[in-house]
Amino acid sequence: MTTVSTRGATSVDVHVGARLRVRRSVLDMSQSELGERLGVTFQQVQKYERGSNRIGASRLFNCARVMDVPISYFFEGLDEYGELPSGGDTDHLYDFIASADGIALAQAFQNVTSQDKRRKFIDLLKSMADEDK
Repeated sequence: MTTVSTRGATSVDVHVGARLRVRRSVLDMSQSELGERLGVTFQQVQKYERGSNRIGASRLFNCARVMDVPISYFFEGLDEYGELPSGGDTDHLYDFIASADGIALAQAFQNVTSQDKRRKFIDLLKSMADEDK
């Protein structure tokens, strides 16, 4: 269980920061642009994204508004204790999603509007992964 800390970032802060980075990248928005829209410096955005600085409630509300997502977006994937579910490849999945390749894949996939093409793409990736086993 995540404990309340009066100093320093928690795993929730790191998770929220990673989700901020992913969404900013999907929107093809620079840290400077996001900082300008939030009224902070790009260095502050960097600290938020690393999870080294906490994002206050009102600022997180503004992030959600600026990035056109519900506030719950930043907490998706966390359990009721503010932790990532354990087991399997969950940590690797979140690391990949937050990586440059994961973001590029998400951006490309988002641009495919045909559900049939999306399904075919997923099937292709699965078959390629099976070949590598």
